[in-house]
Amino acid sequence: MADFVFRANIAHYKELLETETDARKIETLRKLLAEEEGKLAQWLAKNPQPPAKE
Repeated sequence: MADFVFRANIAHYKELLETETDARKIETLRKLLAEEEGKLAQWLAKNPQPPAKE
């Protein structure tokens, strides 16, 4: 469940990108989004998820 923060940040950045019009803010948001996606990928690589129970 520790990946919740990464996923929440990613969703938040994507939401902000949908409405932002300032070019500098868009650039910053894209950078933050890429960083957060990278952090999530690294975390998932180190902490494999168990298969979902049916």
